[in-house]
Amino acid sequence: MRHIITRLIMVPSCSVWAQGNYYQNALGLRDDSLKTALHDIIDNHNPFPYTSSGTDTWDILKDTDRDPNNSDNVILLYSGRSVDADQEYNNGAGWNREHVWTKSRGNFGTSQGAGTDAHHLRPCDISVNSVRGNRNFDDCASCVDVIDEGTDTGSDYDNVDWTFEPRDAVKGDVARMIFYMAVRYEGGGGDPDLELTDVLQPQGSTQPLHARMSTLLEWHRNDTVDNFEMNRNEVVYGYQGNRNPFVDHPELAEHLWGLLQQIHWNGQNTIGINEPEESTFTAFPNPTDDVVQWNEVAEMAQVFDLSGKLLITVEWTDRILMSNAGIAAGTYVLVVHRAAGTKEINRIVYRP
Repeated sequence: MRHIITRLIMVPSCSVWAQGNYYQNALGLRDDSLKTALHDIIDNHNPFPYTSSGTDTWDILKDTDRDPNNSDNVILLYSGRSVDADQEYNNGAGWNREHVWTKSRGNFGTSQGAGTDAHHLRPCDISVNSVRGNRNFDDCASCVDVIDEGTDTGSDYDNVDWTFEPRDAVKGDVARMIFYMAVRYEGGGGDPDLELTDVLQPQGSTQPLHARMSTLLEWHRNDTVDNFEMNRNEVVYGYQGNRNPFVDHPELAEHLWGLLQQIHWNGQNTIGINEPEESTFTAFPNPTDDVVQWNEVAEMAQVFDLSGKLLITVEWTDRILMSNAGIAAGTYVLVVHRAAGTKEINRIVYRP
Protein backbone atom coordinates (compact mmCIF):
# COMPACT_ATOMS: atom_id res chain seq x y z
CA MET A 1 0.00 0.00 0.00
CA ARG A 2 1.26 3.50 -0.72
CA HIS A 3 2.00 5.52 2.34
CA ILE A 4 1.35 9.04 3.53
CA ILE A 5 3.92 11.67 2.59
CA THR A 6 3.87 14.80 4.71
CA ARG A 7 5.22 18.17 3.74
CA LEU A 8 4.23 20.95 6.11
CA ILE A 9 3.74 24.37 4.58
CA MET A 10 3.26 27.14 7.14
CA VAL A 11 0.29 29.34 6.21
CA PRO A 12 -0.74 32.31 8.39
CA SER A 13 -4.28 32.31 9.71
CA CYS A 14 -5.14 35.44 7.68
CA SER A 15 -4.47 33.54 4.46
CA VAL A 16 -6.48 30.54 5.62
CA TRP A 17 -9.50 32.71 6.49
CA ALA A 18 -9.22 34.64 3.23
CA GLN A 19 -9.44 31.39 1.27
CA GLY A 20 -12.51 30.05 3.07
CA ASN A 21 -14.20 27.68 0.63
CA TYR A 22 -12.43 29.25 -2.34
CA TYR A 23 -11.00 25.93 -3.57
CA GLN A 24 -13.99 23.77 -2.58
CA ASN A 25 -14.83 22.76 -6.16
CA ALA A 26 -11.34 21.34 -6.71
CA LEU A 27 -11.36 18.97 -3.73
CA GLY A 28 -11.11 15.26 -4.50
CA LEU A 29 -9.99 15.80 -8.10
CA ARG A 30 -6.75 14.92 -9.86
CA ASP A 31 -4.76 15.61 -13.02
CA ASP A 32 -6.71 17.29 -15.87
CA SER A 33 -9.94 17.44 -13.85
CA LEU A 34 -8.10 19.20 -11.04
CA LYS A 35 -6.49 21.66 -13.45
CA THR A 36 -9.84 22.44 -15.06
CA ALA A 37 -11.48 23.03 -11.68
CA LEU A 38 -8.68 25.36 -10.59
CA HIS A 39 -8.96 27.24 -13.88
CA ASP A 40 -12.69 27.71 -13.37
CA ILE A 41 -12.06 29.03 -9.85
CA ILE A 42 -9.48 31.67 -10.84
CA ASP A 43 -10.95 32.54 -14.25
CA ASN A 44 -12.84 35.77 -15.03
CA HIS A 45 -10.90 37.99 -12.65
CA ASN A 46 -11.44 41.74 -12.51
CA PRO A 47 -8.96 43.13 -15.11
CA PHE A 48 -7.19 46.47 -14.90
CA PRO A 49 -5.65 48.46 -17.76
CA TYR A 50 -1.92 48.32 -18.32
CA THR A 51 -1.59 52.12 -18.25
CA SER A 52 -4.41 54.53 -17.46
CA SER A 53 -5.28 57.78 -15.72
CA GLY A 54 -7.26 55.64 -13.29
CA THR A 55 -6.08 52.60 -11.34
CA ASP A 56 -3.72 50.61 -13.53
CA THR A 57 -0.98 48.02 -13.18
CA TRP A 58 1.57 50.66 -12.11
CA ASP A 59 -0.63 51.44 -9.11
CA ILE A 60 -1.20 47.79 -8.29
CA LEU A 61 2.51 46.93 -8.36
CA LYS A 62 3.30 49.82 -6.03
CA ASP A 63 0.99 48.08 -3.57
CA THR A 64 1.81 44.41 -4.21
CA ASP A 65 5.59 44.81 -4.22
CA ARG A 66 5.93 47.49 -1.57
CA ASP A 67 9.14 47.25 0.46
CA PRO A 68 8.02 46.20 3.98
CA ASN A 69 10.91 48.25 5.40
CA ASN A 70 10.22 51.39 3.34
CA SER A 71 6.65 51.99 2.23
CA ASP A 72 7.75 54.55 -0.37
CA ASN A 73 9.70 51.90 -2.29
CA VAL A 74 9.11 48.75 -4.30
CA ILE A 75 11.45 45.75 -4.49
CA LEU A 76 12.76 44.77 -7.92
CA LEU A 77 12.16 41.10 -8.68
CA TYR A 78 15.45 39.92 -10.18
CA SER A 79 17.72 42.40 -8.37
CA GLY A 80 16.24 42.52 -4.88
CA ARG A 81 16.97 46.26 -4.93
CA SER A 82 14.56 48.65 -3.19
CA VAL A 83 13.75 51.71 -5.34
CA ASP A 84 11.46 54.73 -5.19
CA ALA A 85 8.01 53.52 -6.23
CA ASP A 86 7.18 56.86 -7.84
CA GLN A 87 10.02 56.46 -10.33
CA GLU A 88 8.02 54.20 -12.62
CA TYR A 89 9.73 54.27 -16.00
CA ASN A 90 10.84 57.92 -15.56
CA ASN A 91 12.01 58.33 -19.17
CA GLY A 92 13.97 55.09 -18.97
CA ALA A 93 15.72 55.94 -15.70
CA GLY A 94 13.27 54.25 -13.33
CA TRP A 95 11.73 50.78 -13.08
CA ASN A 96 9.33 49.01 -15.40
CA ARG A 97 6.95 46.05 -15.41
CA GLU A 98 8.26 42.56 -16.03
CA HIS A 99 5.91 39.98 -17.53
CA VAL A 100 7.20 36.86 -15.78
CA TRP A 101 5.41 34.74 -18.39
CA THR A 102 6.99 36.74 -21.18
CA LYS A 103 4.31 38.32 -23.33
CA SER A 104 5.83 37.15 -26.62
CA ARG A 105 5.27 33.50 -25.64
CA GLY A 106 1.61 33.48 -26.53
CA ASN A 107 1.83 36.89 -28.18
CA PHE A 108 -0.68 38.50 -25.79
CA GLY A 109 1.10 41.84 -25.45
CA THR A 110 -0.27 44.24 -22.84
CA SER A 111 -3.96 43.70 -23.54
CA GLN A 112 -6.26 43.20 -20.57
CA GLY A 113 -6.13 39.62 -19.39
CA ALA A 114 -2.79 37.86 -19.57
CA GLY A 115 -1.02 41.10 -20.48
CA THR A 116 -2.18 42.95 -17.37
CA ASP A 117 -2.57 40.12 -14.85
CA ALA A 118 -0.84 41.33 -11.68
CA HIS A 119 -0.21 37.78 -10.50
CA HIS A 120 2.72 37.66 -12.95
CA LEU A 121 3.65 41.35 -13.32
CA ARG A 122 6.58 42.48 -11.16
CA PRO A 123 8.70 45.63 -10.79
CA CYS A 124 12.03 45.24 -12.55
CA ASP A 125 15.08 47.31 -13.38
CA ILE A 126 14.74 48.37 -17.01
CA SER A 127 18.15 47.06 -18.08
CA VAL A 128 17.62 43.77 -16.24
CA ASN A 129 14.21 43.37 -17.87
CA SER A 130 15.88 43.83 -21.24
CA VAL A 131 18.44 41.13 -20.41
CA ARG A 132 15.72 38.71 -19.37
CA GLY A 133 13.87 39.33 -22.63
CA ASN A 134 11.90 36.19 -23.49
CA ARG A 135 14.49 33.74 -22.22
CA ASN A 136 13.36 30.41 -20.85
CA PHE A 137 13.66 29.88 -17.11
CA ASP A 138 16.33 27.27 -16.38
CA ASP A 139 19.58 26.71 -14.52
CA CYS A 140 22.13 28.34 -16.80
CA ALA A 141 25.11 26.42 -18.17
CA SER A 142 27.25 29.21 -19.64
CA CYS A 143 26.35 31.75 -16.97
CA VAL A 144 26.72 35.50 -17.35
CA ASP A 145 26.10 37.67 -14.27
CA VAL A 146 23.12 40.03 -14.34
CA ILE A 147 24.34 43.44 -13.15
CA ASP A 148 22.09 46.16 -11.75
CA GLU A 149 23.60 49.55 -10.86
CA GLY A 150 27.07 48.00 -10.87
CA THR A 151 26.11 45.19 -8.48
CA ASP A 152 25.87 41.46 -9.18
CA THR A 153 22.21 40.64 -8.56
CA GLY A 154 22.68 36.89 -8.13
CA SER A 155 20.62 36.33 -11.28
CA ASP A 156 22.31 34.92 -14.39
CA TYR A 157 21.60 34.49 -18.09
CA ASP A 158 22.85 32.20 -20.83
CA ASN A 159 23.10 33.30 -24.47
CA VAL A 160 23.82 29.77 -25.72
CA ASP A 161 20.68 28.06 -24.37
CA TRP A 162 18.66 31.30 -24.23
CA THR A 163 17.90 30.87 -20.53
CA PHE A 164 17.54 33.07 -17.47
CA GLU A 165 18.19 31.95 -13.89
CA PRO A 166 16.78 34.34 -11.25
CA ARG A 167 18.42 34.87 -7.88
CA ASP A 168 17.82 32.06 -5.38
CA ALA A 169 15.46 34.09 -3.16
CA VAL A 170 12.79 34.35 -5.88
CA LYS A 171 13.19 31.14 -7.87
CA GLY A 172 10.14 29.62 -6.22
CA ASP A 173 8.17 32.85 -6.66
CA VAL A 174 8.93 32.77 -10.40
CA ALA A 175 7.88 29.12 -10.65
CA ARG A 176 4.57 29.72 -8.87
CA MET A 177 3.75 32.68 -11.13
CA ILE A 178 4.41 30.55 -14.20
CA PHE A 179 2.26 27.72 -12.76
CA TYR A 180 -0.56 30.21 -12.16
CA MET A 181 -0.45 31.42 -15.77
CA ALA A 182 -0.54 27.86 -17.13
CA VAL A 183 -3.77 27.21 -15.21
CA ARG A 184 -5.46 30.61 -15.51
CA TYR A 185 -5.11 30.89 -19.31
CA GLU A 186 -6.63 27.92 -21.12
CA GLY A 187 -7.62 29.48 -24.44
CA GLY A 188 -11.26 30.40 -23.82
CA GLY A 189 -12.80 33.81 -24.41
CA GLY A 190 -9.92 35.05 -26.52
CA ASP A 191 -7.28 34.16 -23.93
CA PRO A 192 -4.05 32.42 -24.97
CA ASP A 193 -3.74 28.72 -24.13
CA LEU A 194 -0.55 28.75 -22.07
CA GLU A 195 1.28 25.50 -21.33
CA LEU A 196 4.46 24.40 -19.58
CA THR A 197 7.12 22.49 -21.48
CA ASP A 198 10.51 20.93 -20.83
CA VAL A 199 11.68 21.88 -24.33
CA LEU A 200 13.66 25.12 -24.39
CA GLN A 201 11.97 27.53 -26.79
CA PRO A 202 13.94 29.54 -29.39
CA GLN A 203 14.12 33.29 -29.07
CA GLY A 204 11.91 33.91 -32.09
CA SER A 205 9.09 31.56 -31.11
CA THR A 206 5.68 33.00 -30.22
CA GLN A 207 4.20 29.63 -29.29
CA PRO A 208 2.28 29.82 -25.97
CA LEU A 209 4.84 27.60 -24.24
CA HIS A 210 7.20 28.31 -21.35
CA ALA A 211 10.19 26.24 -20.25
CA ARG A 212 11.62 24.54 -18.35
CA MET A 213 8.92 22.74 -16.39
CA SER A 214 11.20 20.31 -14.53
CA THR A 215 13.50 23.12 -13.39
CA LEU A 216 10.57 25.25 -12.26
CA LEU A 217 9.33 22.35 -10.14
CA GLU A 218 12.75 22.10 -8.49
CA TRP A 219 12.81 25.83 -7.81
CA HIS A 220 9.30 25.59 -6.38
CA ARG A 221 10.38 22.84 -3.99
CA ASN A 222 13.61 24.46 -2.88
CA ASP A 223 12.39 28.07 -2.48
CA THR A 224 9.18 27.79 -0.50
CA VAL A 225 6.44 30.40 -0.08
CA ASP A 226 7.45 33.29 2.19
CA ASN A 227 5.55 36.12 3.89
CA PHE A 228 6.21 38.60 1.06
CA GLU A 229 4.70 36.21 -1.47
CA MET A 230 1.69 35.42 0.70
CA ASN A 231 1.02 39.11 1.30
CA ARG A 232 1.34 39.77 -2.42
CA ASN A 233 -1.26 37.10 -3.14
CA GLU A 234 -3.67 38.79 -0.72
CA VAL A 235 -3.15 42.23 -2.26
CA VAL A 236 -3.68 40.98 -5.83
CA TYR A 237 -6.79 39.16 -4.61
CA GLY A 238 -8.07 42.47 -3.26
CA TYR A 239 -7.74 44.06 -6.71
CA GLN A 240 -8.49 41.24 -9.14
CA GLY A 241 -10.69 38.96 -7.04
CA ASN A 242 -8.67 35.84 -7.82
CA ARG A 243 -5.82 34.06 -6.09
CA ASN A 244 -2.67 32.14 -7.02
CA PRO A 245 -3.46 28.53 -6.01
CA PHE A 246 0.23 27.60 -5.88
CA VAL A 247 0.92 30.19 -3.18
CA ASP A 248 -2.06 29.05 -1.10
CA HIS A 249 -1.47 25.35 -1.75
CA PRO A 250 2.08 24.66 -2.99
CA GLU A 251 1.36 20.93 -3.18
CA LEU A 252 -0.94 21.55 -6.15
CA ALA A 253 2.09 21.80 -8.44
CA GLU A 254 3.00 18.24 -7.48
CA HIS A 255 -0.53 17.04 -8.27
CA LEU A 256 -0.55 18.65 -11.71
CA TRP A 257 3.03 18.19 -12.92
CA GLY A 258 5.12 16.51 -10.22
CA LEU A 259 5.27 13.72 -7.66
CA LEU A 260 1.54 13.46 -6.98
CA GLN A 261 0.11 13.09 -10.46
CA GLN A 262 -2.73 10.52 -10.48
CA ILE A 263 -3.38 11.31 -6.80
CA HIS A 264 -6.60 13.05 -5.73
CA TRP A 265 -6.05 16.41 -4.04
CA ASN A 266 -7.25 16.49 -0.43
CA GLY A 267 -7.06 20.25 0.07
CA GLN A 268 -4.37 20.09 2.73
CA ASN A 269 -1.14 22.13 2.85
CA THR A 270 0.85 18.91 2.83
CA ILE A 271 2.05 16.59 0.15
CA GLY A 272 -0.51 14.02 1.24
CA ILE A 273 -1.87 10.73 -0.04
CA ASN A 274 -5.08 9.41 1.48
CA GLU A 275 -4.34 5.69 1.42
CA PRO A 276 -5.35 4.87 -2.18
CA GLU A 277 -6.04 1.48 -3.67
CA GLU A 278 -4.13 -1.64 -2.72
CA SER A 279 -1.00 -2.32 -4.74
CA THR A 280 1.17 -5.35 -5.36
CA PHE A 281 4.23 -3.10 -5.07
CA THR A 282 6.45 -3.63 -2.02
CA ALA A 283 9.60 -1.76 -0.95
CA PHE A 284 11.76 -3.50 1.65
CA PRO A 285 13.32 -3.54 4.16
CA ASN A 286 11.64 -0.58 5.78
CA PRO A 287 13.20 0.77 7.97
CA THR A 288 16.51 0.21 6.16
CA ASP A 289 20.16 0.78 6.99
CA ASP A 290 21.09 1.29 3.30
CA VAL A 291 19.61 -0.82 0.47
CA VAL A 292 15.92 -0.55 -0.40
CA GLN A 293 14.59 -3.16 -2.84
CA TRP A 294 11.30 -3.76 -4.59
CA ASN A 295 9.76 -6.71 -6.36
CA GLU A 296 10.32 -5.77 -10.01
CA VAL A 297 12.72 -3.81 -12.20
CA ALA A 298 11.55 -0.19 -12.39
CA GLU A 299 12.03 2.27 -15.23
CA MET A 300 13.17 4.89 -12.73
CA ALA A 301 13.33 5.38 -8.97
CA GLN A 302 13.87 8.61 -7.06
CA VAL A 303 14.41 9.54 -3.43
CA PHE A 304 13.23 12.92 -2.12
CA ASP A 305 13.42 14.54 1.28
CA LEU A 306 10.18 15.72 2.87
CA SER A 307 10.59 19.22 1.40
CA GLY A 308 10.47 17.70 -2.09
CA LYS A 309 14.19 18.05 -2.84
CA LEU A 310 15.46 15.35 -5.19
CA LEU A 311 18.36 13.37 -3.66
CA ILE A 312 18.83 10.21 -5.75
CA THR A 313 17.78 9.04 -9.22
CA VAL A 314 18.43 5.55 -10.62
CA GLU A 315 17.11 3.84 -13.75
CA TRP A 316 16.19 0.28 -14.73
CA THR A 317 16.88 -1.37 -11.40
CA ASP A 318 15.08 -3.05 -8.52
CA ARG A 319 17.02 -1.39 -5.70
CA ILE A 320 18.51 1.84 -4.46
CA LEU A 321 21.35 2.62 -2.04
CA MET A 322 20.39 5.36 0.38
CA SER A 323 24.03 5.88 1.33
CA ASN A 324 24.77 7.18 -2.19
CA ALA A 325 23.23 10.53 -1.27
CA GLY A 326 25.26 11.00 1.91
CA ILE A 327 22.08 11.78 3.82
CA ALA A 328 21.34 11.67 7.52
CA ALA A 329 19.00 9.28 9.29
CA GLY A 330 15.36 10.21 8.82
CA THR A 331 12.23 9.75 6.75
CA TYR A 332 12.38 10.05 2.96
CA VAL A 333 10.07 9.61 -0.01
CA LEU A 334 10.71 6.83 -2.54
CA VAL A 335 8.99 7.31 -5.90
CA VAL A 336 9.19 4.29 -8.22
CA HIS A 337 8.12 4.66 -11.85
CA ARG A 338 7.08 1.18 -12.94
CA ALA A 339 7.63 -0.08 -16.47
CA ALA A 340 3.86 -0.47 -16.80
CA GLY A 341 3.53 3.31 -16.57
CA THR A 342 2.23 3.55 -13.01
CA LYS A 343 3.89 5.32 -10.11
CA GLU A 344 4.37 4.04 -6.57
CA ILE A 345 5.08 6.39 -3.66
CA ASN A 346 6.41 5.05 -0.37
CA ARG A 347 7.67 6.57 2.84
CA ILE A 348 11.07 5.10 3.73
CA VAL A 349 12.71 5.29 7.15
CA TYR A 350 16.50 5.38 6.84
CA ARG A 351 18.58 4.32 9.86
CA PRO A 352 22.25 3.98 8.82
